Amino acid sequence: MSSKLIALVTGANKGLGFETSRQLAQNGIKVLMGARKEAKGRAAAEKLQSEGLDVGFILLDITKSEHIKHVKKYIEKHFGRLDILVNNAGMLHKEEPLVSNSVETISLKALRQTFDVNFFGTVELTQALLPLIKKSAAGRIVNVSSILGSLAYQSEESEKFKPFAYDASKTALNQFTIHLSAALRNTPIKVNSAHPGWVKTDMGGSDAPMDVTEGAKTAVKLATLGPKGPTGKFFHFDEEMPW
Repeated sequence: MSSKLIALVTGANKGLGFETSRQLAQNGIKVLMGARKEAKGRAAAEKLQSEGLDVGFILLDITKSEHIKHVKKYIEKHFGRLDILVNNAGMLHKEEPLVSNSVETISLKALRQTFDVNFFGTVELTQALLPLIKKSAAGRIVNVSSILGSLAYQSEESEKFKPFAYDASKTALNQFTIHLSAALRNTPIKVNSAHPGWVKTDMGGSDAPMDVTEGAKTAVKLATLGPKGPTGKFFHFDEEMPW
């Protein structure tokens, strides 16, 4: 079994997931890069391997239970534990960028598809891997959320762009963070939500002010917290965000 810390990052073939994998591996962590498209996932892993980083590809569509079961069996067989889980995979439905406020128009199909990725798939994966995380000396779970999921922020009406399905799914994800951290309060496992910021990715667009190097830093910091670090919180860099 590896003496290195073992991490799994979902949605790791591009954007924030790719950069989070890079930064974790640069910290001496073995990173499994989960991606739902094999060719793109392998190419991403090979790119980081060419930089001398200890990463590997693993096929993982978090909306498919059979993928989750396979990932659990693979990690259990090869490593016996999981130290870090970064729940990065997420989506903004194609219906939503076209309107400023989608709550009146978003279809139930799009709403369900968004929750399947941003919430239900993340919960199913985390629950499946929790027995392996409990075998870690200091497990860390990071849920990549968004300030758009903050009820306090949204209620201020300062944000005019309100993609309802995306925002609601991130609010639900934040509740998952709170409830899971409470359930694990008597363990060394820490569970936190991360707001990466508005980042230049396929989702964030080219007008975003932050690049992925900066955007990945919050998740990486929460994934590598020391024993006195926080749990059950929502952060952007060092700033605690309102729920």
